[in-house]
Amino acid sequence: MTHPALTAPEAVADGVVLHRDVMLPMRDGVRLATDIYRPAGEAGRLPVILERTPYGKGARSRSEIDAGMAAPRTRAEVASYFVRHGYAVVYQDCRGRHGSEGEFVKYLSEGPDGVDTMAWIVEQDWCDGRIGTMGLSYAAHTQMAAACLDPPGLACMVLDSGGFSSAYRTGIRQGGAFELKQATWAWNQAKESPEALADPLVLAALEAEDIHAWFRVMPWGPGRSPVKWVPHYEAYLLEQWRHGTFDAFWQRNGIYAAGSYGTFPRIPVALMSSWYDAYVHTTLDNHQGLGGGRTRPLALIMGPWTHGNRNQTVFGDVDFGPEATLDGHVAENWLAFRRAWFDRWLKGVAADTGAPVRLFLMGGGSGRRTAAGKLDHGGRWIAAEAWPLPGTETRPLYLHADGRLDPEPPKAAESRATYDFDPRDPVPTIGGALTSGQPVFEGGAFDQREDARFFGCRSPGLPLEARPDVLVFETPPLAEDLAVVGPIVVELWVSTDAPDTDFTVKLIDVHPPTPDDPRGFAMNLTDGIFRCRYRKGWDRPEPIAPGEVFRIEVEPFATANLFKAGHRIRLDVSSSNFPKFDVNPNTGAPEGEGRTTRIARNTVHMEAGRASRLLLPVAPVA
Repeated sequence: MTHPALTAPEAVADGVVLHRDVMLPMRDGVRLATDIYRPAGEAGRLPVILERTPYGKGARSRSEIDAGMAAPRTRAEVASYFVRHGYAVVYQDCRGRHGSEGEFVKYLSEGPDGVDTMAWIVEQDWCDGRIGTMGLSYAAHTQMAAACLDPPGLACMVLDSGGFSSAYRTGIRQGGAFELKQATWAWNQAKESPEALADPLVLAALEAEDIHAWFRVMPWGPGRSPVKWVPHYEAYLLEQWRHGTFDAFWQRNGIYAAGSYGTFPRIPVALMSSWYDAYVHTTLDNHQGLGGGRTRPLALIMGPWTHGNRNQTVFGDVDFGPEATLDGHVAENWLAFRRAWFDRWLKGVAADTGAPVRLFLMGGGSGRRTAAGKLDHGGRWIAAEAWPLPGTETRPLYLHADGRLDPEPPKAAESRATYDFDPRDPVPTIGGALTSGQPVFEGGAFDQREDARFFGCRSPGLPLEARPDVLVFETPPLAEDLAVVGPIVVELWVSTDAPDTDFTVKLIDVHPPTPDDPRGFAMNLTDGIFRCRYRKGWDRPEPIAPGEVFRIEVEPFATANLFKAGHRIRLDVSSSNFPKFDVNPNTGAPEGEGRTTRIARNTVHMEAGRASRLLLPVAPVA
């Protein structure tokens, strides 16, 4: 690897200079555009903060915004803050993005490129040999990919809403189904590909595509998608969509940190996500997999937010109250938190980084509408020493054919509920743990009622529970408050007349009627899906035999919610959640290739010996 000279320094702030577009060669000769911020004048060797991003190293990151700010800080402003506190800061465009050479293949080049970048940094006379990494979403994936290869100099990390534990488990696929945020992301980001930036006609073609119309004619195929104008973007998207079996494809660096937990460097890691983020599983799996203790200090922060929006209080149609922001509650602001983390682990400064676990417990609000028309659900921060919270107990609630969700298991010898699932009329997605779905879908908390705002809704005003393909199970109004904090599991005994089908679940906090909402408000908390061809193992797809009754475990994301007295706990069971997930055609066709569909007659069994149940983590929260 050659060692390029730094570009001429540009003054960007008092005492701060920028070496712009230093082209760092990787092991294969591809050069990555890199910006380096340093103190003006002689400052000696300093610890380095590195962020690698596909979104433009010179562009503002939407995550760099404090509560009350009208716009995020620029990269130069963020870098200048850290430079003035004794660091050098490096931003780099990922391979094939913006100023960098090479071809972009989503996620899979980030490990080696990150290692090569850090190897170069530690050899510079302005680096003291210690590197801390930071970044949101894809910039968290880049960190984790490199860390799994134990790069030189890496001393601590701040993983913000990303860093795949297993992209098969969450992020690309979930429960065997494909997450369609990958489709919207590919179409949106293809507009910033080298092909689109170099050729106005390519960009115009992408922008002329009606993405909503394309979502109505899935699945896509080679040359038959809105991404076809940048063929290698379409190719990686379809490859991920069609590769449903968990095998070596899903165990590659960049998308499977779980395979490296045993050899992961013993460095401090701060992990942050939020209950309505797409990376809840990833964050909590990484927290568990990396362990804790003195050899690897960990911090875990989980807010009520959607992806990266840590200083808002309203998500969807729900207001989580003035305490919902990170600013002023977890830390003074996000810059201050990261500075304390880096000061402690890169400089050895006695900085306060807070309790090991900080969670936002949603709930406790008035249940009325705010002046802005949002549901006042409320919430507050809690601190703990470990996750799951010490003293948490698992409480089962059993599904009954009459719609009850009850602590007592069913006693009948035969009891079931059956519905028809038509892939041509899927249950529409109304909020949830989502990101990157614009302009087709949005995450957050909403009343589970059809609305013209949501893609696929055909009966605005009707609740989803009115659909014949949605089974609803709920408790009576609770006699006292109940804090549900932790992983959620739904055990279902099911059968179908199709060779393959899906089952979906959704956990809901049902607010009682108020003058503002006389029909109540069914607020979604978390949801999950299970593709039944994988009932015998993610690595062993198998068609369903006629008459086969089998048990599945659906794993919605973990949550933290206070169900107030008078509220109901509700579980919806169905077979689709579109466009969050791709729709199963019920034919057993290869993943992402089923052009024909059939109606599946699906059954949930709720009887002695086949008791379907919801397992709730009930925490002793004062």
